[in-house]
Amino acid sequence: MAMMRSVVFCIVVLIAAQLPLAKLEDAGGDPKSATPEEVTVAADEAAAAPKESFVVVLDASNFTQFIKEHAFIVVEFYAPWCGHCKRLAPEYEKAAEELKSNDPPIILAKVDADEETNKPLAAEYGVSGFPTLKIIENKGENVRDYKGPREAAGIVAFLKKQTGPASEELTSVDQVASLLEENDVVIVGVFEHYESEEFFNFTKAAEPLRSDYAFVHTSDVSLLPIKIVTLVGPAVRLFKTFDEGFNDIKDFSVEALTEFYNEASFRLVTELNLESAKAAQLDKFFNSPESKVFLFANLSDSDANEYKEAFKKLANFGKGKGLRFMIANAEDVENALQHFGIDKEGLPAIIVQDTNNKKFVLDNAKPSELEAWLQSYLDGKLEERVKSDPIPETNDKPVKVIVTKSLNDFITSGKNVLLEFYAPWCGHCKALEPTYEEVAVHFQDDHNIIVAKMDATTNDVPSALFDVRGFPTIYLHSATGVATIYDGERSKDELIKFVNRHRSPAQEVETVKDEL
Repeated sequence: MAMMRSVVFCIVVLIAAQLPLAKLEDAGGDPKSATPEEVTVAADEAAAAPKESFVVVLDASNFTQFIKEHAFIVVEFYAPWCGHCKRLAPEYEKAAEELKSNDPPIILAKVDADEETNKPLAAEYGVSGFPTLKIIENKGENVRDYKGPREAAGIVAFLKKQTGPASEELTSVDQVASLLEENDVVIVGVFEHYESEEFFNFTKAAEPLRSDYAFVHTSDVSLLPIKIVTLVGPAVRLFKTFDEGFNDIKDFSVEALTEFYNEASFRLVTELNLESAKAAQLDKFFNSPESKVFLFANLSDSDANEYKEAFKKLANFGKGKGLRFMIANAEDVENALQHFGIDKEGLPAIIVQDTNNKKFVLDNAKPSELEAWLQSYLDGKLEERVKSDPIPETNDKPVKVIVTKSLNDFITSGKNVLLEFYAPWCGHCKALEPTYEEVAVHFQDDHNIIVAKMDATTNDVPSALFDVRGFPTIYLHSATGVATIYDGERSKDELIKFVNRHRSPAQEVETVKDEL
């Protein structure tokens, strides 16, 4: 094996050596008479020369105009420090090189969303993490998330499908079954002819959803599977690999079709475990605006099927009531249990997390109790479960410790509170710790400033006040109640400048606790 590596290395070196020799020939020199020093210099220059990139670089100055000039492009919003972005970069570049020769060419572009001047652009396109990829069509009129693979061959194959017609014509009896092997949902439109308003609306509704579902159409209803229930066109049948298997609709307004697709494709119960954790299913569940109902149980236990059936029955009971349901194998989701403040001794547990992020929990839930408990939630009779560490008995260090139960006392103290939300396992948080301590020492004699931290893994963070999506997240909650997020360099001087820039005079309050 060692010899094979040496041979490969030598071949690579020999091939690379041809580059500087060719360069000397182009410059009018004689490669045979080149000195070793000249060859070395030429090799260094060749290595330093930037390679041609097929990914278009966009920024706030040229983005809008570029979008207007093209019917279809893909834009990656990235950050230079992001590990996922670095792993995607060579695959994205390979795909861009291949897709430039597509007919028509498919353009891949990128925007450094961490660059200060590009941040408003990233916000406009809803970028909240990196990398975020967007498909932008019709000169900017249609924007949708890229939901395809992240390796070159997959990117190429996925995007080629995205540029053709949104729906393909059904040509064989086996086609729907074949599509269902690769897709959880296949949508079939049945029409007498393809010049109708119904067909036009079908394709119009399909266009922005083509990344989510497979669309096909036909004028021959005999090509459809499941012939027990006859479908008379014009109509749409949505086939799915779960729940009841298919749903039909005959309303061909674009709005009705879109709503039907999104609702009929939603699983009655989304199951999360190591085998079924498909990104598309989970994205659909967690991105839905409804309240979430979770059942955490050990699905390897002997009574697991009893709980599954009871939860499925509960999901049917909750249909149309603004709820979405997920069952999770507790052995696979320890972080989720910690997030909801559930001990293993409390399993099985059922949780409702409403649209305001309030949580309602039933520990040691029994199958027979689920429906009555959920009805109590719907009737507003349950008490919210608040996760909080105990309030510290002593809090005399420069960096104060805040927990959920004490948060309100701090932010209504009439003082400015610099608050770091952290996770104990976060490497960036650990790296920040000595610097944050220095900031606290700097302000310890300033009675109008409190420097504090909160463990966001063991304490509930009120989302109405603070938007915490990663760690560490730092806010200054001013004495007048204005919360400003910090997005600067994590240095002592910059944090001090941030506090002084956004602080406000101390406010009179009825009672200010001594420990604050």
